[in-house]
Amino acid sequence: MNVALVIKHRLNELGLEQRDLAAAAKVTESYVSQLLTGKKALPAADRTDMYGKMEVFLKLPSGKLSKLANLQRIEQLKGKLGTSPVPLFKEVRELILRKCTPNKEKQLKPIFEKHPFGELERLVTQKLLDVVKEVAKKEFEREDWLREVARLSNHDYKEARGIIQEFLEADIFNISIENCISFLEPIIESWDINLDTFSMEVVLNHKISREHVKKLEFAEKKAEQPFKEEPGLIKFLRDKELSGDVSEEEIEFLRKLKFKTKRPTPLYYYRELQNMRDPLHFYKR
Repeated sequence: MNVALVIKHRLNELGLEQRDLAAAAKVTESYVSQLLTGKKALPAADRTDMYGKMEVFLKLPSGKLSKLANLQRIEQLKGKLGTSPVPLFKEVRELILRKCTPNKEKQLKPIFEKHPFGELERLVTQKLLDVVKEVAKKEFEREDWLREVARLSNHDYKEARGIIQEFLEADIFNISIENCISFLEPIIESWDINLDTFSMEVVLNHKISREHVKKLEFAEKKAEQPFKEEPGLIKFLRDKELSGDVSEEEIEFLRKLKFKTKRPTPLYYYRELQNMRDPLHFYKR
């Protein structure tokens, strides 16, 4: 049994309508209708309070709808694993390119057109989605934020709430034009990418996001070489007359000292320790 069947059955049992359920869940009747007909994907239970509100209204055991929804989502995901990704809508690509800084847009447009839904387009789109989703997750419970987003995207409050729940589930393979118009459009002011390192800078609308600029780094870094402890430090730590009262914090500092040619003796570390402890060697706070 799936979520839609359980909800429909309970509505019939209680003599209630979909509009009553929509009001209780604080979403539009259209959103509920599309969920029950399978036209909209079920949101994940950990990203919405909708199931809890529906369970209370339908007098169902707590957690029943959310558990069913998660099981149903898993089955749907399994069915999608073997399918090929659907390319982005033309309008989505145009929006993303329009938000890009003008000088970079000229470089990216030919790449996007030559390699439709290629690695670069997927990377950029997914990162922009991640940034906007982060904003939406942080602000979702703020009614004033929801109303401002609704105003900017020309939706009413309940419509915006339902669209956000759907948006939080969207990825680059199933994003809709409505998602972009509702969120990418008003929240992202502009973005830029360094094509050498693939680092990105995303400028957010300060009226909607508390964070104005988001920087994402993708540059490859060399792995640090395994640290080899100095023989003199090992001997110093073993000699309790020299290091008997040394603290873990002091040991960590001594370990970080680097030497290119000369090899320090245990006595060096002892004197370094005394220098660290002498207040005359440091400015007062």
